[in-house]
Amino acid sequence: MKILHLSAARSWRGGEQQLAYLAEELAGRQVEQLVFCPVGSKMETWCRETGIPVQTFRKGFSLNPLVALQLRGLWRKNDIQLIHVHDNHAHTFAWLAAVLFGNKPPIIVSRRVDFSIRKSRLSMAKYLHPKIARILCVSEAIRQIVLQDFPDPQKVQVVYSGINPDRFKKSPKGQLREELGLKQEQILIGNVAAIAPHKDYFTFVETAEILLKKGLDVRFLIIGGDGGEEAIIRETILKKGLENQILLLGFRQDIPELLAELDLLLFTSKTEGLGTSLLDALASGLPIVATRGGGIPEIIRHGETGLTAEVGDAPALARLVLQMLTDTDLRAKLIAGGLDLVQSFSKSNTAAATQEIYEAVCKEGE
Repeated sequence: MKILHLSAARSWRGGEQQLAYLAEELAGRQVEQLVFCPVGSKMETWCRETGIPVQTFRKGFSLNPLVALQLRGLWRKNDIQLIHVHDNHAHTFAWLAAVLFGNKPPIIVSRRVDFSIRKSRLSMAKYLHPKIARILCVSEAIRQIVLQDFPDPQKVQVVYSGINPDRFKKSPKGQLREELGLKQEQILIGNVAAIAPHKDYFTFVETAEILLKKGLDVRFLIIGGDGGEEAIIRETILKKGLENQILLLGFRQDIPELLAELDLLLFTSKTEGLGTSLLDALASGLPIVATRGGGIPEIIRHGETGLTAEVGDAPALARLVLQMLTDTDLRAKLIAGGLDLVQSFSKSNTAAATQEIYEAVCKEGE
């Protein structure tokens, strides 16, 4: 069995980390695989550094037939049995190749976002193409949304994202507070997510403002690169005069070390497939206050692994943050519950479930 992983992302976010975890685990299971990704992308760099076979393409526009042509050449030359697409643009390229060249390998689609597939005619055409063998949803919430428009429930399966829990067993060393010029006893509340619309940093800022007005001596950290809203979030913080209390750290690669320094994770997304940053935080032993958007409640279970409020409800989130910071028994209970839960969300479990689906699809094609 030989798998072609198709990724069209140039940057590195949660989906790319999941592909990296999957490729590592499958390599350990002796599964032959090839990653096809944009030239100069973070994924290409990672593959070359780790020894995962990789081929690159020049992305251009989303319906670029040259990428589809190159894809056809790869599956012919390398005897590819399955194409696994890991993002929306990758799905477009695989679909285009199927339409133009009638590709032989079936297509498996990873679905990580919790909105309808009926957003456009192109989207529906991509998902309803007969070469789509499976849609792998990272949460049950996403599966239910896909099933509203997809006719075959047997092809829509949940494979939860996974992490390496051991990567997040770090001890705080005080380096972050030193880097920021803060006293070592300073309370730090943060979020790890790109500054993108669906992450709803406006609610994060509003929640911070409520808590600061109550006299809470806290610094709030936004850890993530620009996903389209960094400028307006900076402007909002400046207008509120909170630039010394809400700090933007940008994209960071030392996430395990940063999570070890935080006192609480405040996760304010209005939509979310699952939220692998939440898994990272649970593995780090962090208490979590989050919204109930998308698949979040499947891992942040109110009163068991964290505290949750409705999407956009900053006053409720602020109350929960105060409760979490002041109730030591509750905090300890939720941290223990989170550490227990996250063990079932390992990258090994994700790879095993994915490989089982690969084998089933290959058997169907015999």
